[in-house]
Amino acid sequence: MIQIALILFVALTFSIVVTPLARRAALRTGVVSIPRTRDVHVVPVPLLGGAAIYGSFVVALLVLGDQRYIRELVAILMGATLISLFGLADDRWGLRASVKMAGQILAGVILLLGGTQVQLFAQPWLNWALTLLWVVGITNALNLLDNMDGLSGGVTTIASAFFLLLAAMNEPRQVLVGAMAAALIGGCVGFLRYNLNPATIFMGDTGSLFIGFILAALGVKLRFLGNTPVVTWMVPLCVLALPILDTSLVFISRIRRRVNPFTSAGKDHLSHRMVALGLSKREAVLTCYLIAGACGLVGIYLTQARLVEAYFVAGALATAGITTIIWFERVCPGGIPHTQ
Repeated sequence: MIQIALILFVALTFSIVVTPLARRAALRTGVVSIPRTRDVHVVPVPLLGGAAIYGSFVVALLVLGDQRYIRELVAILMGATLISLFGLADDRWGLRASVKMAGQILAGVILLLGGTQVQLFAQPWLNWALTLLWVVGITNALNLLDNMDGLSGGVTTIASAFFLLLAAMNEPRQVLVGAMAAALIGGCVGFLRYNLNPATIFMGDTGSLFIGFILAALGVKLRFLGNTPVVTWMVPLCVLALPILDTSLVFISRIRRRVNPFTSAGKDHLSHRMVALGLSKREAVLTCYLIAGACGLVGIYLTQARLVEAYFVAGALATAGITTIIWFERVCPGGIPHTQ
């Protein structure tokens, strides 16, 4: 646990120190988010905060990480680096959705080659396909969730804290999962010092794609040897239920409105709809934090539940998510109007 604490401290310190430097670099190089009709900020804000998160994560793990897991860690870092570079290119010049998707798939393949994959089916190709689907899905979910000050970084911190706790609770303890989760917590908390409303820097796609990829890898790596594989896979779904819910809401809403969910953007996310219903931006973000925390607690319960109990609780959580989507589509179908 001392090693985990040191990793968190190094990542936190690095992020706090480097984030202002990343802000200056973004201003000098023109990597700035100019307000658009779909955005909630009204003045230009520097990007590249994600570079500070990435740097803090990598430095902490390379300096203090356990060398016994170097093969898996190198593959994860290679995939994360690749996907961050695609995000950086998108922040600076803009990339087509198809190009970013190709980068995510390639990063997922690197993850597979490093030995990190789903182990749910007897047929290897099904596990490979599910791994790629999970990586691409969660990466995009965190990218979509980055739509309000402090939201994506805060939800990532909460999810990582649960992954760290679950890794520590499990026997044998999963050192690599705990180390990566601690590094991600430190990087995100240091960044949040500058990203909470009103934000002075954004993480950009450099950061949102990176944290999504790492969370996806953590979900794949997490194992509960004393429970069934199905229950094992319910746990990361619960821990990451908030970004999954937000992405599902956006996709269903846009398809219903005959809008391409892959190439369009708008103020139709969960946080936007909360604001449209009367919450302030800070209140909407804090509400999302509470939901993420509650879902993480459900995930911890599932690790101790019997199969029938796990199915019942997971079914109840899925029903609550579906009900939430239906309710928001009825009372606030379009989110915040673009004129606001």
